[in-house]
Amino acid sequence: MQRPNNYIEFKKQRELGEILSDSFVFIRNEFKPFLGTILKIVGPYILVMLISVGFYMYTIGDIFNLSVIGNTSTPTYSPFIMVLAVAALLLSSIAAYVLAQGTVLHYIKSYIEHKGTTNYDEIRQGVYGSFWSLIGLGIIVGISVFIGAMFCLIPGIYLAVPLSISFAILVFLNKDTIESYQYSFTLIKENWWITFATLFVIYIIVVIASYAFSLPTIIYSWIKMGVFSGEMDAENFNVFNDPIYLLLNLLSTLVQFLMNLIFLVATSLIFFNLNEKKNFTGTFERIEGLGKSTEE
Repeated sequence: MQRPNNYIEFKKQRELGEILSDSFVFIRNEFKPFLGTILKIVGPYILVMLISVGFYMYTIGDIFNLSVIGNTSTPTYSPFIMVLAVAALLLSSIAAYVLAQGTVLHYIKSYIEHKGTTNYDEIRQGVYGSFWSLIGLGIIVGISVFIGAMFCLIPGIYLAVPLSISFAILVFLNKDTIESYQYSFTLIKENWWITFATLFVIYIIVVIASYAFSLPTIIYSWIKMGVFSGEMDAENFNVFNDPIYLLLNLLSTLVQFLMNLIFLVATSLIFFNLNEKKNFTGTFERIEGLGKSTEE
């Protein structure tokens, strides 16, 4: 199968700058099919997550509603509703982020296997087939990083770097949860610092971009509370029930979710870079392909 002219070769070694640039080039070239696949598979879960965010914020708003404190005629927040809001937000966020990660990885896998094109049915089947494995791996990774962070933060950072590529290992190398966890340390050996630097730069870019989209929400909340006018009223501190603030916050949450896709694509490129340095998989495949072309 002939590759398109704008095909991105994943299976090769890259420097930090190439990983950053190729991440954006890939998303730009594949924007419509890539985003379309994300919305088809993850869209309903994103919608549920956004509804849960709105429900949670509205519930939180009752805590900061100073106008009802001491007013027995007006009901305040219910602990049951609060627990329900937190549970809904937690479960919907986990489902949305895991499915997004699975979709990005399986999209790239299909892109590689079909030389620049993708098969939606294969991607969808792969995402749902690996859902619980990704959940299990996420739990193990989360617990490991949390325990590591409890010891003066540094061990948590040390563990987070190799474990960040464990999800790519699970999908691209078809390893199980435990094998993916273990192999991430093997693959990153002698490349920890450059991987850390790459992840750090990507993380800073994503955070700054996400923060930029959060500015309208922050500015509106300051205006609402009277920060700029100097007429601050404690009753105005409850912006969580304000419809405009809720809408801006939901849009900000959606943008931050989509910005995370850049980080996932970059993590995939980091995995292939490390895998190529260690196993030369892409090099051997290209040599084999040249041999077949010569024979034909």
